[in-house]
Amino acid sequence: MTFSAGVSPDQILPRPGQRPAPTWLLRAGLCWLLVAVASHVQAAPADRIDPQGVSGALVVAGGGKLPDAIRKRFVELAGGEQAHLVVIPTASARADASRTDTSRAQAILEPWRDLKTASLTLLHSATRAEANDSKFLEPVRRATGIWFTGGRQSRLSDRYLSTRAATEFQAVLDRGGVVGGTSAGAAIMSRVMIASGNPVPVISAGLGLLPGTIIDQHFLKRKRQTRLESALRKHPGLVGLGIDEGTALVVRGRAIEVLGASTVTVMLAAGAQRQAAQLQLRGGDRHDLTALRRAARNRVLPIFPPVKPPPSEVATGALVIVGGGGLPGEIVKRFIALAGGPESLIVVLPTAIPDKLARTRKPPEFLTKAGAQNVRVLPHRRLQEVESKEFLETLARAGGVWFGGGRQWRFVDAYSDTRAESALKDVLRRGGVIGGSSAGASIQASFLARGNPLGNRDIIARGYERGLGFLPGTAIDQHFSQRKRLADMSFLVERHPQLLGIGIDEATAVIVRGQIASVMGQNRVYFYNRQGKPAADGMYYEFLTSGDQYDLKNRRVLPP
Repeated sequence: MTFSAGVSPDQILPRPGQRPAPTWLLRAGLCWLLVAVASHVQAAPADRIDPQGVSGALVVAGGGKLPDAIRKRFVELAGGEQAHLVVIPTASARADASRTDTSRAQAILEPWRDLKTASLTLLHSATRAEANDSKFLEPVRRATGIWFTGGRQSRLSDRYLSTRAATEFQAVLDRGGVVGGTSAGAAIMSRVMIASGNPVPVISAGLGLLPGTIIDQHFLKRKRQTRLESALRKHPGLVGLGIDEGTALVVRGRAIEVLGASTVTVMLAAGAQRQAAQLQLRGGDRHDLTALRRAARNRVLPIFPPVKPPPSEVATGALVIVGGGGLPGEIVKRFIALAGGPESLIVVLPTAIPDKLARTRKPPEFLTKAGAQNVRVLPHRRLQEVESKEFLETLARAGGVWFGGGRQWRFVDAYSDTRAESALKDVLRRGGVIGGSSAGASIQASFLARGNPLGNRDIIARGYERGLGFLPGTAIDQHFSQRKRLADMSFLVERHPQLLGIGIDEATAVIVRGQIASVMGQNRVYFYNRQGKPAADGMYYEFLTSGDQYDLKNRRVLPP
C-alpha cells in the first residue's frame, strides 16, 4: 500500500496491522425488569451498518484492458467450470447491435470462452419493459455470475434501475454468486453514482450492490481525484473508491482485496473536525469494508471522543474488568456475588470469537466451579437474533453479564446500535454487574482500544473507536505489561488527553463501583492521566496492585 505524502496522522487511514509509534443487590421482580427494558430500549437506527458486508462477491474493475487474472478470479468466484455466466453489454452504444449482429455478440463473449464455464449468455435489454419480463430474465435467475461491460453507466441505470432485472441482480449475490463489471459496469454498483462530468460530477443513482460507497473508475488515468472529492463533499458519510485502469477491487462479505497493476484509492471526506483522508491500496493489499464504512459514517457524527467526556463512574451496579490470562478464584467469586449470588442468572456472551465456534460454547467452568448455578450462554450476533424477544427477555432477568475473550470488534458488530446495547446497560441500571476478560475488558470502555478487524496491534483503529461505554471517559487495554503495551497507551492518551487510560495486567482485575476502582489479582493496573503532572521519569501513569484503590472521577490514587 502507498500512503499519500504531506499529511498529518489524522488524515491517513491506518495501514492494516500498523503499530503506532510510541510517542509518549437487590433486584426488583421480573415484571419491573421487563418494564425497565421497554422504557430504555430503542429501536436500532435505520442507517445501521450491516457488519456482514455484501452477500456473495463483487469484482469492481476500473476500466482499460482487463487483466486475465481479474477475469479468472471472477469466474472462480462464480463457480469455475460449474459457473453460469451472463454478460450484459447495455452500457455500450453498440449494445443494440449485438442482438442482431452475431459477430458483434461473439466478440463480446470471446474473452470469456477460454475459461470453460458451464454456460455463457449475452443478455441485453432493449427496453425497460423487457427488463421486467420474466422470460427474458431466465438466464439471470440461473446465473452464478453477472458481468457488466464498459460504456456509459447512465445507459445501465436508465434501463435497469428499479426493474425486476435489478432485483434479480441482487438475488445472484444473495444466493452466493458474484456480480462484476468494468468502467461503467463498476460505477453502476454504488447507489450514489457518478454519471458523468469532470471535475464537477453529475450525480445519479446506481444499483447499490456495494453499499456505503461512491465508485469512480479510470481514476488515475483520467485524473478524476478532484471529482470524487467533490462527490464526497456532497455525500460525506460514504467511502470513495477510485479504481484505476487494469485494477479491480474484489469484495467478499466485508473483506476487500485489490488485484491488478495499479491502485485503488480509498477516500473519506472531511468532517467531525478531521481533514479529508486518503489511502492507496495496491495489488495484494487487503482491507475491511465495514471498518471503512464506519470511519466514513463517523465523520458526519459528533466528534468522538468528546472534548469533555462524562465522568468516569458507574452510577449503579458494578463492573469487573479483567486483563486476560488466568482468572483467580477470588475475582470470579466477587463477580458472582455482585451478580446476586450463585442462584442469580448470569449471561455469558462468547461473541468475540468466530461465530461457528461461539455457537458451540457451553457454560464456562470458571463460573460453574465457583458455584454459579444458573448460567446461560447467548452466542447470537445477528441483528434479528440480538433483538429477538427471547434474547432481550433473558438479559432482562440477568443479574450479571460476562463478556468473553477474543476480538473486541466483534462485540461492536453484534450489539452496537441495537436494542441489545441498551438492554445490556439496563443490567447496570438495576444494580447488576457486567464483567469480562481480555476483549471483554476493552469493550467496557467508551473508547475502544485495539478494535482493528485486521489485527490487534493498532491501539487506535479508525471506524472502531467506540466501545459499549459501560465506563465513560476511558480507554481500557489488557494483557498489558505481559505484551509490552505501555507505550501504546501513552500514544492513545497523548492523542486523546481527555480520556483516562487503564492498562490491566493478566490475572488482575479492576472492580468498579461508583467512581472507585479497586484492584484485585496477581499483577498491576496502570492508570494514565494525561491531564495530571508527569512523574519524575516523564510518564503520565501510576500503577496499583491488589488492595489499592483509584478515584476514577478525580483521577487520583486513594490512600490505603
